[in-house]
Order: sequence, then structure tokens, then C-alpha cells
Amino acid sequence: MCDLIARTGRLQHRYENGCRLVAGCIPFRYRISEEVGDDSDCGKVVEVLMISSSGGPGLLFPKGGWENDETVREAAAREAVEEAGVRGILLDLVGEYEFKSKTHQDEFCPEGLCKAAMYALYVKEELDSWPEQETRSRTWLTIPEAVENCRHAWMKCALEDGFCKWHQDKGHELIQ
Repeated sequence: MCDLIARTGRLQHRYENGCRLVAGCIPFRYRISEEVGDDSDCGKVVEVLMISSSGGPGLLFPKGGWENDETVREAAAREAVEEAGVRGILLDLVGEYEFKSKTHQDEFCPEGLCKAAMYALYVKEELDSWPEQETRSRTWLTIPEAVENCRHAWMKCALEDGFCKWHQDKGHELIQ
């Protein structure tokens, strides 16, 4: 049983110019490569953590509504715990992405427009139990596997154009 409780409802969500503001992250870790001649940094391979979608096929990164009583960084870290059951070091913003949600249309956002702030999260702990474990599974994937299995185009963009470029510029500093 999980002692943590997921926040629910939309009464505390933030909106800006008709868009629902969302915070999320791309959780990642390093795995030692077993392949001979691997040209990755110091023989380490980057893996990202994706979660199952409660609304259909494909995998997602943890994300959800940014609420009035928290910073965007706090919201991103909270979503990682609630949806994926991971904690770590929340690093840089890898980008902001706009998308249209089919399921989150309401009086404040009738067209379902959303703007997501996505961060890199260096995972330090995987929880044995977490709030949404009954409805979501988690899977570690290489970058190419994640691109192939990603459900939403905007999340693929966040991975390829945001996270990968960030990791190339700054993330490699974590490898030592």
C-alpha cells in the first residue's frame, strides 16, 4: 500500500491565455553498456523512464497540471512521484511544448489547449509503491526505443529536440 496520495481535480490548476499549464519531466538514468566497442560516454547508455497511458496504447513521460500552490519545478517532481514512482534531481528545463488535449477541455480551457514545461530528472530512487501504480506501469528504454514507443508527437519532440540536445550539451557532465 502506498502512503503517498495523488492530487486529483482541476480546481487548483493554473491557466494562461486559455491554455492549461502542465509540468512534467523526462526521467533518466545511466546503464553500463555491455556491448563491445560501444561509443557512448564512458561505456554508459542513457535510458529514459516511460509510463503506460491510462487512455490507450503507447508510452508517456510523467506530466500533469501545475497547481496554484506550487512552483512549476515542484509540480514536475510531484508528477514523477505520482505517475512513475521515481525521485531524483530535477535538472534543467528542456523545453516548453504546446499540445491539444482531447480529455482536458473545461470552462477555463474549452479547446483543450495545454502548454507543458518539461524538465530532465536524474533518477536516484525508484519507489516500491506509488500513488498511480495500479493504473500505470513503468518501463526503462533507450532513446531510440522511447522514440519508437512514444504516444504523442509533442513528447517525441521533447525527447529528441529537448532532452537529447540538453544531454549532449550539459547532461554528459553527470557522467564521471
